[in-house]
Amino acid sequence: MADHSLRVLAGDCTVITDGTDREEYRGRVTTLVKPDNTVLVHDVDGYQPVAWLTRADSVSSAREDGFTLVAKKDTQTLRIAAHDQDGFAAYPATAAGTPVGDCASTECTGTLVRSNGVSCVDCDERYGVPTDATIRDERCECGLPRMRVERGLAFHVCLDRRCESLDDAVREAFDREWGCPNCDGELRILRRGGLIAGCENYPACETGFVLPAGVVNGECRCGLPSFETARGSRCLDATCERAFEDSPAAAEP
Repeated sequence: MADHSLRVLAGDCTVITDGTDREEYRGRVTTLVKPDNTVLVHDVDGYQPVAWLTRADSVSSAREDGFTLVAKKDTQTLRIAAHDQDGFAAYPATAAGTPVGDCASTECTGTLVRSNGVSCVDCDERYGVPTDATIRDERCECGLPRMRVERGLAFHVCLDRRCESLDDAVREAFDREWGCPNCDGELRILRRGGLIAGCENYPACETGFVLPAGVVNGECRCGLPSFETARGSRCLDATCERAFEDSPAAAEP
């Protein structure tokens, strides 16, 4: 398992922040160092840290007659020195998210959670999912949950793209389904960052449209398909002006 430990340092400390202004604090505090080098210093009051440094460029610590920690980012520095040490430890940690099922790894019985994708709390298994995807109770033959994703149609595919590919499903449904509005070519389903409908004559024709999260519900006046999305109906071409000709707003005087 990858090292995603949270380091915890506790004791009677002097905390000094240097940057635009210099501040100094003294008290029994607990310092938390996250895997991304974010440093948070907490006392007993409220939820907000006494001092913090987000995603420091460097964090160094030493244990001699207590402990010291120095975190730096650009012109900011956070220094912590313990006069009396209560604790110095590291604990394993993962992303916390909504439980969506059980890990399908043969050597793991952990829980899958959704947080910036889907990951297991007990092992390194991680699956990238579209932000608009809905995780279903339905299971793939591999044991993982399936997800529902709208890209022209509603597709139900496995979380693991190596098992069931969303790209392949969308390609089978819509590859060459629409003509290019700027040449005599056809639109291919391609992945360029996200899924797009791009002209087959690229680079001679650079026409390309990001596939929206929605289902095809007809044809726009420009000839391209229109999609029903969470924000209403829209053309495949997000910049299409003719898509608004049938809208209620367009009919107003």
